[in-house]
Amino acid sequence: MQTTTDSRRGQVLRAEARHLLWIVLLALGDILVVELFNHKAFTDGLEAFWAFLTDAPLAFLVDALLVLVTLVPALFLRRRVFWCTLMSAVWLVAGAVNGFILLNRMTPFTMADITVLNSGLDTLPNYLSKGAIVLLILGIVALIGGLVMLFWKGPRCGQPWRIRRRTGLAALVLCAAVLGGAWGLAFQTDQLTTVFSNLAYAYEDYGFPYCFLQTWLNRGIHRPFNYGSSVMLDLRQEIQEAQDAAETAEQTDVNVIIVQLESFIDPEQIQGLTLSQDAVPNWRALKENGSTGILTVPVVGAGTANTECEVLTGMSTRLFGPGEYPYETCFQDQTVESIAYILKEKGYATHAIHNHEATFYNRDRVYPNLGFDDFIPLEYMPAVETTPQNWAKDAVLESQILKALDATPDQRDFVFTVTVQDHGKYPDQQVLEDPAITVTNCPDPERRWAAEYYVNQLYETDAFIGRLVEDLEQREEKTILVLYGDHQPALGLEGSDMAGDSLFYTEYILWNNFGLEQREENLTSYQLSAYVLNRLGIADGTLNAFHQFFREEPGYLSNLRRIQYDMLYGHRYLTGGQAPYEPTEMRMGVEPISVTDLYHSGTVWCIAGKNFSPYCRVYADGKELETVYLSPTLLCLKEDPEGLTAADLEIRVVDKDRNVLSETE
Repeated sequence: MQTTTDSRRGQVLRAEARHLLWIVLLALGDILVVELFNHKAFTDGLEAFWAFLTDAPLAFLVDALLVLVTLVPALFLRRRVFWCTLMSAVWLVAGAVNGFILLNRMTPFTMADITVLNSGLDTLPNYLSKGAIVLLILGIVALIGGLVMLFWKGPRCGQPWRIRRRTGLAALVLCAAVLGGAWGLAFQTDQLTTVFSNLAYAYEDYGFPYCFLQTWLNRGIHRPFNYGSSVMLDLRQEIQEAQDAAETAEQTDVNVIIVQLESFIDPEQIQGLTLSQDAVPNWRALKENGSTGILTVPVVGAGTANTECEVLTGMSTRLFGPGEYPYETCFQDQTVESIAYILKEKGYATHAIHNHEATFYNRDRVYPNLGFDDFIPLEYMPAVETTPQNWAKDAVLESQILKALDATPDQRDFVFTVTVQDHGKYPDQQVLEDPAITVTNCPDPERRWAAEYYVNQLYETDAFIGRLVEDLEQREEKTILVLYGDHQPALGLEGSDMAGDSLFYTEYILWNNFGLEQREENLTSYQLSAYVLNRLGIADGTLNAFHQFFREEPGYLSNLRRIQYDMLYGHRYLTGGQAPYEPTEMRMGVEPISVTDLYHSGTVWCIAGKNFSPYCRVYADGKELETVYLSPTLLCLKEDPEGLTAADLEIRVVDKDRNVLSETE
């Protein structure tokens, strides 16, 4: 009898050991595929993947164990096959998404991308054809359907709960112990770190599971060393004394216009790229006659919102968690010192403009916390021409900037504009039949059509810059215009491909029409606004003054971390324990939408008014009427609103996701 019991126990142990072995092998297979995607081995070859395996074996082991930790809970369950299939699908899909993103924007897949999922889905047609999107949807449906069937009809483990509990606990403890040891040893041998100076390189060096985990758990700004009331109050006093000692006269009679240029660089910065003609002649002319310099930005290929955040607030986004977008986290529920607030306190009207969707990066929610009076997104612009990749062209921004300037004739204006035309994905096939500029030599022949598409978009954006400067020259208002690229384009470039040997360099230009001295100075994007305000003699604001007076002082970066922590997560010693600003009651659109007349024309009803856009929808008694946009002053209805008058109608601006952005009274 004892022999029979021992035999059965041995059979159970062997069966459980086999299950554990299969799970270990499955984890190894999952991590191999995930890392092949992560190192672009399917498109660029195995060299980078092999270098990762040989140079950082402990990092690879940690990544494999992280995958294994998610599979081991299957040992507790009867539906072991289902759980392992589900977790493997999650890892493989995440790895494939990461590979796709790396091919199109040069920055990897992070937890922050999940927080902006809606925005990402909205831009998917810019990267995939309709046929590819349909196949993707069918694949997702098939995967979900397969998982449902596997849960319902799949095999089930026959071991009793006590056996499954013991096996699962033993496997978890063993896996955790090995993971902890490998983790610690990897840190001791510098094969892992928590400091990511370059997120894309970190993913290559440390692997996808570990880095993605860091972007999830490592959020915000950690409490700095030596943070406390005495240190911060001393720092506040130093900043105040520097402000009091400043002797420059303020120039608050100057319009300040900042234009952030999507993926904009001088093509001459790409070594070995030659063109049939200059793609940015206006930029080059402004550079010769204005103040300029290299601008070090925090992102490459994507991450527009973080460069924008740095310019507006003076905060370094690299002090936040890796891959974090403050627009998606801490900026949504509190006000933040910004150039808009500083100028607003000087009597300026503050306007934001972007020829893309209002909700992208949650700008519609964040801008009131940054001090903007109004915001003109794509939904409030007339019908715009789009690129072959379906991005709005930048030409529309010329009239929108002038409209913002004209809307407040009794005030000086701060106008912050974000362009979008030069955004990737850049096509690998020829899509421009008769381009103004052709690529005569490309260092990577496979990128020839992508480069040609990109430089022709630059050419049109540069033309917009030229026209804007001409418009500003004709106005009888002092104006300073700041132009800069938010990041380098996603063209698969390496640092060695660039004239500056870095993927984080763009350029900025300061143009003015009132005789400011021409200077050349290299800056980071979080120093740019302070530099502009310094040129105008405006030293208000804590971060603004700190950048102006302490940039060259010892401990500059350490104190910057302390200031940012104090403002966002600490006790606000610098502002007396209170938030220094109140959110603005930001308007959508700079001019109100109004209805002036309703009349019958032929077989349709027409609505006359002002400031209509293709996103306007007509409502009567709360019911949406089928609306057709004809012009900024004319809409028509596809149904008969019998018995209604113009006074009965309201116009709502509705975005693609059916969100109501504003409505008329």
